[in-house]
Amino acid sequence: MHVRLDNLVDLEAFRGHARQLLAAGVPPEGVEWNAAQAAGDATDLFGASSDAAPPAALATAAERQPVPAWFVELCGDVILHRDPQRFAFLYRLLWRLSHEPALRHDPLDADLMQARQMAKAVHRDIHKMRAFVRFTRVLGDDGLERHVAWFEPEHRIVEANAPFFARRFAQMRWAILTPERCVEWNGQALAFQGGADRREKPPPDAGEQLWLTYYEHIFNPARLKLAMMRREMPRRYWHNLPEAALIQPLAEAAAARSQSMIEAPPTAPRRIRAPIALHLRPAAGVAPASLGELRAAAHACRNCPIGALATQAVCGEGPLGATHMLVGEQPGDQEDLAGRPFVGPAGRLLDRAMAQLGWARDTVYLANAVKHFKYELRGKRRIHKTAGQREAEACAHWLESEISLVRPQALVALGATAARTLLGRPVAVQAERGAWLHERGDGLPVLVTLHPSALLRLPDVERAEAFERWLTDLALARGTLSAAATA
Repeated sequence: MHVRLDNLVDLEAFRGHARQLLAAGVPPEGVEWNAAQAAGDATDLFGASSDAAPPAALATAAERQPVPAWFVELCGDVILHRDPQRFAFLYRLLWRLSHEPALRHDPLDADLMQARQMAKAVHRDIHKMRAFVRFTRVLGDDGLERHVAWFEPEHRIVEANAPFFARRFAQMRWAILTPERCVEWNGQALAFQGGADRREKPPPDAGEQLWLTYYEHIFNPARLKLAMMRREMPRRYWHNLPEAALIQPLAEAAAARSQSMIEAPPTAPRRIRAPIALHLRPAAGVAPASLGELRAAAHACRNCPIGALATQAVCGEGPLGATHMLVGEQPGDQEDLAGRPFVGPAGRLLDRAMAQLGWARDTVYLANAVKHFKYELRGKRRIHKTAGQREAEACAHWLESEISLVRPQALVALGATAARTLLGRPVAVQAERGAWLHERGDGLPVLVTLHPSALLRLPDVERAEAFERWLTDLALARGTLSAAATA
């Protein structure tokens, strides 16, 4: 019996032919399997059309020969293998499963073990394709941008792997060229065609140089394991990987770079907390008598969890008796490390605004409603996290003590957290900004405006206009204090 398949990886066609052969009782040694590269090159089975259904009696006989569901999945993997005898091998295994019921429960059978090894090799090749495909940007004749990659898979995995790339790069027009099969994604659908020549691989673009620079900087000589690297990145892939040219020189310099890392002086730790002396712990119900005492007491505060994780408490900075006290939300990463308020990006934007208004920073008192830095870790980075209402309330008495010691004439609330702490109620910043509010029990007027970090988060096209409006709020805070006091 001669069976010729239209496609090298057509699982459904193989299943159809195999069912017919099994129903007809044709043993494996009585079948010769062939696969045609081009469609329409198939020959007849049983002297009839290859698509013809078997007689009803034979179909019924086939239905009485069930195989386990895992075998169908195994066939889907093995059929992608490059072994030219895979169809004959799979039919032999199907025949044995149908005639030897105990085989499906034998984990040490040679045929089953070989099939699983072939499936494992296919899965490994699929993974390598996903890991080692490198796209290059190409501008087409139609003026549209495409990304083209060249890859040489070990097995016939292009059709099986294409949906992954379509999902991963759904918004990008791309093509993957291989010696036997090519696939293209136009943003809507996948299209397959025959193989390509390696000379069609596009030349390097600017993105490749950027990738090489990145690869060189993340190369860690202290963790270099050449044998492990060759197992994960076999040499047969190297000639298509731009970073492969860097591996040899980086590996040769690894020992010297590792030694220089060992000999380098230790870096200063990001976070050192000295033990808190007992005499510095705040006494219950006793207000600090000076700013120095307030800083020590705030540093020792554990009324909420934030204090235990921050580097230090960050209290205010400025002269006693300052006309204005500007109150923000909480210290950021740089403020937490420096122990000073408004020294990070938001502080630099505030300095720029005050300089435009001719308002010297050393004439105002800068503080925060919350005295410790709240964050969440993302790798080694500490990302700012807004303090919760209970955490802000636990810290409010430190701000009130600061106000009592500094004795400003007016307060400027930068953001919603500061406004809520100063006014004792929720504040809609956009609705209530730019006006003096007289709601505090001590009679101090409060002007509400945006925190500078809110401006930094705006899109570039909106930032200039928002900055000008923010300048108007700060100018009002500085210039109409006397009018506000008499209002």
